[in-house]
Amino acid sequence: MASQITTVDKSLDRVELNNSTLKKSNVIPILISLLPLIVLIVDLSLHLIIPNKQKFSTTKYYPVLLESFIGIYLTLFISSLKIKKLSNALYEKAPFISVAFLVLELWDIITEKFKLLPLPYYPSPDKVLNSLISDWNILGISTLYSLRLLFTGYIIGVSLGLVTGILIGWNKRCNYWIGPLLKIIGPIPATAWIPIALTIFPTSFWASVFLIVLAVWFPVTVMTSSGISNVRNAFFEVAKTLGANQRYLIFKVAIPAAFPMIFIGLFMGMGASFLTLIVSEMLGVKAGLGWYITWAQGWAEYSKVYASLIVIAVIFSSIITLIFKIKDRVLSWQRGLIKW
Repeated sequence: MASQITTVDKSLDRVELNNSTLKKSNVIPILISLLPLIVLIVDLSLHLIIPNKQKFSTTKYYPVLLESFIGIYLTLFISSLKIKKLSNALYEKAPFISVAFLVLELWDIITEKFKLLPLPYYPSPDKVLNSLISDWNILGISTLYSLRLLFTGYIIGVSLGLVTGILIGWNKRCNYWIGPLLKIIGPIPATAWIPIALTIFPTSFWASVFLIVLAVWFPVTVMTSSGISNVRNAFFEVAKTLGANQRYLIFKVAIPAAFPMIFIGLFMGMGASFLTLIVSEMLGVKAGLGWYITWAQGWAEYSKVYASLIVIAVIFSSIITLIFKIKDRVLSWQRGLIKW
């Protein structure tokens, strides 16, 4: 009887030990998830306590932004206590978010608070936010002009690249004639064609479109032709056995099998088009984000330059993310193979 009681006591002790261990294991993820909220509160406190040395055109947008972040993250944290997926996401991203908020406050301290970096080249985050809000109309119009130019050139470049890539990858005669041209023209940076483009085309808009087309055409052509030429012969033999004609082999066998390489070309082409877009807008186009940067730099309003860079980062990152979402949907068996 005594031995049975001892066994029960030991079992109870083990249960209590397991419960305490479980509580500790639950507390640590919660504390890590709370880190960004703690950092935000510290950031806001430092901003309100430390006096400003850069007092020129100081606004109150930055503390409002921090207060908004606190409210949003607090809402997400409370929701994560009931939603497991959100809880895991916050736990995974919390260290990076915390460091990002620390860097943001460090930017505020070395500029607006202690004036360690000179104006106008290094404005505070408060001034950049002021430029984003005060110039939202011009930035919005510039963004629309940039997107129009970007997608016009990108769509034309992708279309030409797909056609050229399919011809080179499928037909040896086309590869004989077009291949050397691709090797000569392709490696030349698109921006190197600026002097020629400005003399050939009647407007700076179509000259810029031409530059973007060149920047997109080369990677799309190379990756498409590589994908087509590397399709396994067994796929074509099976299709021919079932009575497939030439058109069916190209559009139903070769192109779908080359989709992974084609999407890599689309990604590379989009990255090249971003660079060409901004450079071409800085040199000749009369509207757009590149033009806005040049205009703001001319007036030494570097807060507007930083504001436009933020807009560019958000828009271009969103476009790349959209391309990868489409890729993951079309190529579901390759989901996560190439991550963004």
